[in-house]
Amino acid sequence: MDDLINKIIAFRDERDWKQFHNPKDLAISLTLEASELLETFQWKSSEQAVEANLNDIQDELADVLIYSMMLAHDLGIDVKSAILQKLEKNAEKYPIDKFKGTSRKYTEAE
Repeated sequence: MDDLINKIIAFRDERDWKQFHNPKDLAISLTLEASELLETFQWKSSEQAVEANLNDIQDELADVLIYSMMLAHDLGIDVKSAILQKLEKNAEKYPIDKFKGTSRKYTEAE
């Protein structure tokens, strides 16, 4: 993970783009790229979208991940630790015995 983040940061720094990459603008860019990812699915079923746009989906997903990793790096957030901590929180919110096979939110638990 560190090697990948270092490559992303090196790419950015070689182009002197850090000046444009404050947390607010990285968050905006992340959202814009997520919207572009969503656009690859517009007006299609999931299956149709994947069949027709897998390369575009891959590129847009990579953009989302790149901006996410840059934001995490700049804020000093360890991505692996953040994900593991969030999985622990979600496990508490969504215990298997109450949520297996359902799409309910934790606020809708029985």
